[in-house]
Amino acid sequence: MVLNNGLQLGLLVLLATSLSACERFGNGSADAVSRIKQKAIENLVFVDGGTFKLGDVGHPNGSPYVVLTDHARPAVEVSVDSYSISKYETTWGEMHVYYEKLGRFSLYEGSVYDEKFIAEPSEDPFSPYFYLKPARTPNYHEAEGYCAWLGDQTGLPFALPTEAQWEFAARSRGSNVPFATNTGVADNDTYLQRPRQYIDPSIPPSGNMLSHSSLVMERRPVGSYPPNPIGLHDMSGNVAEWTQDWFQKDYYQHAPRNNPRGPLKPIDPDSPEKTVRDWAGHGDHVGGNATVFARSGVPVSAGGNGFRCVVNHPKPINR
Repeated sequence: MVLNNGLQLGLLVLLATSLSACERFGNGSADAVSRIKQKAIENLVFVDGGTFKLGDVGHPNGSPYVVLTDHARPAVEVSVDSYSISKYETTWGEMHVYYEKLGRFSLYEGSVYDEKFIAEPSEDPFSPYFYLKPARTPNYHEAEGYCAWLGDQTGLPFALPTEAQWEFAARSRGSNVPFATNTGVADNDTYLQRPRQYIDPSIPPSGNMLSHSSLVMERRPVGSYPPNPIGLHDMSGNVAEWTQDWFQKDYYQHAPRNNPRGPLKPIDPDSPEKTVRDWAGHGDHVGGNATVFARSGVPVSAGGNGFRCVVNHPKPINR
């Protein structure tokens, strides 16, 4: 059988990348964990604390950015202490090591999430750079668990960000911008290929973010687009992100002014929801929902969201 040059190249890339995935992340080995620990610390961006208006501060003409709901209004002045946050969303490759190390793959065998939300990095033949793409967890608890595990491995206070920490960092310490991009505006990647539902890695990224409504379409590898002014990638687009706060529609009206952390317990114990940010990561552009101000509650049992971790320490972490 004779292969054309393009197919030969594609197969070679796939093979090389699959090997790289195994070499870089292994199967939960000590070396793989050590590399993740090192990268987690290297990728931290220190965010000097301060005071800002949490919520939809509105256009210069006074109209709100998010018009479909008032969950992000009124904006309230709050202060946050200094902390560090990962410049990247947590990747499939990193989550694979966590699942393998803690023996968690078996929890999801045969479930609806088995193929897409806990897949091994080498298991997506249509996506050669799968292990570098943002992980989408099967539920909130795995995102929280990964950050806690990272804390155990490093001895540092890793955790999911609070909603206030997430927004302060996304808006580059509280700037009035609708998108967490290098320019503060959205220039969406034009390469959104249907119906194949994946992105050919040979086509370079365009624009400054990727926002797509399909949950089955693979995203770009983390860091494919320019960072926001303080050095954080993909806080607009790629995937939506969990925060540690319980969701309350009118929380901003009740939030403490120093280091708000969300309600102490779920508003509805029978259907507990955590706050998810970056709805551009779900491709939701209706009524301003793709802006950095949009927020909504998602059941803790729901899959499909990504995340990044913070370190709650008032000084930069030594590398």
